[in-house]
Amino acid sequence: MSVYKRGYRRYTGPRTGPWTRFMVLPRYAWQRLYQQRLVVLLTMASFVWPLLCAGFIYLANHVELLQGLDREFREFIQVDGRFFSIFMYVQGGVAVFLAALAGPGLLAPDLANNALPLYFSRPLTRWSYALARLLVIAGMLSVVTWIPGLVLFALQVGLAGGWWFVANWTLGAGMVAGFLLWLLVLSLVAMASSAYVKWRVVAGAVSLAVFFILAGVSEMVDTVFRVTWGHVLDPAWAVNRVWCALLGVEPPEGPGAAASLMALAGFVVLLVLVIERKLRPVEVVR
Repeated sequence: MSVYKRGYRRYTGPRTGPWTRFMVLPRYAWQRLYQQRLVVLLTMASFVWPLLCAGFIYLANHVELLQGLDREFREFIQVDGRFFSIFMYVQGGVAVFLAALAGPGLLAPDLANNALPLYFSRPLTRWSYALARLLVIAGMLSVVTWIPGLVLFALQVGLAGGWWFVANWTLGAGMVAGFLLWLLVLSLVAMASSAYVKWRVVAGAVSLAVFFILAGVSEMVDTVFRVTWGHVLDPAWAVNRVWCALLGVEPPEGPGAAASLMALAGFVVLLVLVIERKLRPVEVVR
């Protein structure tokens, strides 16, 4: 059998587009995430509250079903900013636990197996890799947060009519913007925990502990110094304060929405720096 010498030949076949290459990581990561039973069960359970809210919207738009009920109860059955804020509180809480379940598997396997050089040898930068991992968890959490929220908003518009949309379109926009802000915080916390803790169970516990610890620290600062600005140290409280401003709901006592946004911006920058420090293909030891 003849053996012929083969020289290097450059690949001349078809090439995929930049966005196609970018979506390879999220596509396979989503498949792997939804193979976990706990993630699937929690995702399915998270739709119970939106279904109950849909029933509330149907009842609120059929006054004939409320005849004979107490007047105060009929006034309570209203689809307004308070309704969407309660919906966001519940779904936002579910998203915390879902991020704790799904987040630990984002970066830890790649770091533990020294796979970053393999990724970065392709046309993929550190920032695009981080953005792809961020998109994985943010996309998964979108299924249980702003997407069902938009469905409820569309249901209310369909039942109440176009006049309701003209008067309350800011509720839909505020709900989506508030959820996206919360998903950004949750995703970065999950990525930072996954980058520094290689054990999946421990990383999930760290993701949850971050919010409880910061909430305790904020309460301690307020109690010791007899102030209210300590609330901005708690990202969950700061996001809640921004939600109140977006939905026109009476806010809790404490700093305003602008101060809360500044605190969240600092928190996000800190998490980005923490993640960036770990996303390096090689480690230089001096």
